[in-house]
Amino acid sequence: MREDCKLWIPLTTFLFITTMVVTETHIPTTLEGPFEPVTRRFDPSLRRGSDDLPMDDPRLKKNVTSNFPEQIALAVSSPTSMWVSWVGSNATELDPSSVASEVWYGKESGKYTKVAKGASTVYSQLYPFEGLLNYTSGIIHHVRLKGLKPKTKYYYKCGDSSISAMSEEHVFETSPMPGPNGYPHRIAVIGDLGLTSNSTTTIDHLIQNDPSMILMVGDLSYANQYRTTGGKGAACFSCAFPDAPIRETYQPRWDGWGRYMETLTSRLPMMVIEGNHEIEPQVAGITFKSYLTRFAVPSAESGSKSNLYYSFDAGGVHFIMLGAYVDYNSTGAQFSWLKKDLRRVDRTVTPWLVAAWHPPWYNSYSSHYQEFECMRQEMESILYQHGVDIVFSGHVHAYERMNRVYNYTLDPCGPVYITVGDGGNIEKVDVDFADDPGKCPSAGDNTPEFGGLCHLNFSSGPAKGQFCWNKQPEWSAYRESSFGHGILEVVNSTYALWTWHRNQDMYKEESHGDQIYIVRQPELCSTVSKVSS
Repeated sequence: MREDCKLWIPLTTFLFITTMVVTETHIPTTLEGPFEPVTRRFDPSLRRGSDDLPMDDPRLKKNVTSNFPEQIALAVSSPTSMWVSWVGSNATELDPSSVASEVWYGKESGKYTKVAKGASTVYSQLYPFEGLLNYTSGIIHHVRLKGLKPKTKYYYKCGDSSISAMSEEHVFETSPMPGPNGYPHRIAVIGDLGLTSNSTTTIDHLIQNDPSMILMVGDLSYANQYRTTGGKGAACFSCAFPDAPIRETYQPRWDGWGRYMETLTSRLPMMVIEGNHEIEPQVAGITFKSYLTRFAVPSAESGSKSNLYYSFDAGGVHFIMLGAYVDYNSTGAQFSWLKKDLRRVDRTVTPWLVAAWHPPWYNSYSSHYQEFECMRQEMESILYQHGVDIVFSGHVHAYERMNRVYNYTLDPCGPVYITVGDGGNIEKVDVDFADDPGKCPSAGDNTPEFGGLCHLNFSSGPAKGQFCWNKQPEWSAYRESSFGHGILEVVNSTYALWTWHRNQDMYKEESHGDQIYIVRQPELCSTVSKVSS
């Protein structure tokens, strides 16, 4: 623990807390932590999972004709620019270079004062095995809109005007410029979404909560969890297909997912990071082809040479999106980029530093327990030294919020780690905890799909000498087995309200699963000046 990291509450903070205490409902703050661990077990009246939506579901079917755009999606490029992406005509019908990539846009509905042009491409998913579906995508377009004004609505159409194939009008609003006094309205955080009935409940609930941006922390469509020969989802692929020579994917699910999400993604930027379900190996050892081709992310804008990791600003928040399924070692390209990115962060401009990647480092569920311990050992120190405030992950299909922690030790200057891998996918809710009797995984379990095994026994504290705790770990503040999503509302440069919404709560007013004010203490916890160059 840092010697200068002692609990200290300034007068403004005290008045803020006092104001909250006299209100009808007191919302706790991280200043009151560390909290006694709380567990809410799975409610047996709910379903643990649901089936995948069929491809003929109206929300997944193609509803445009000819060359008209579909699967329209936005992504932040920079504080003054936005990516617009969409899928057009079938690549077997037209050469991508013969179709224009245009976006008409302006500040008034129906009045488009600017036109931006971009590039188009296609990709293939190919298998050298009989019985697996080979696939070539439609023409995928990416256009960057530049010179945008902050906190401004823009109306736009996309497509190819030369063949009268422009989309309907859509609208988006840009974020505030980086600065300590402006923040996105609400940031939705989702992980492990999929395309099930539970996924639908999650998205419907999220729409009710009116976010201005979406953080998608991996495992998006579960196209590789959809049986190619029969159209039925498989909760356990290796169980259902023990003789499969490769983990197949059914790529049309990506198109269905893009159509399914368009209502949101055509008006809100969705910032994605890859999960293990995006690996999608194919012929010649090629991986991540769909993810890398379908999504525009600000990798080049943030100095990254890979779309598998990048950063961006939204108002006074700097987001770092890390790749767990690409080299994360301290000698690798990602780590080198991370060091440079962290050095560039100016906390007087972007006070909040939020990181996200798919598999959690801190996790007390049996599922994926200590799976990415190698990544934690490589990267945790540099994130701690630079004062990362919040870390979001998915992968575990349940919810868990940690007390502030560093190196498995309670530390008031450590990040708040939050797991939200509970979007609703077909693999069902995780309900077993590693501290339950008989539920501690063996050291050989939970082998990651990328990287090595670094499982360890705890060297100090109540679990000293053990691989698992015999009770909920002290660094685990709250855990619950339920599907849902989270909303982050940054109030100012010190306070951010985090609310986890369970799916079942959408049917009750003013109901949620977990809520807390995350409070920064930069006067005590900043050690950027101490970080070696």
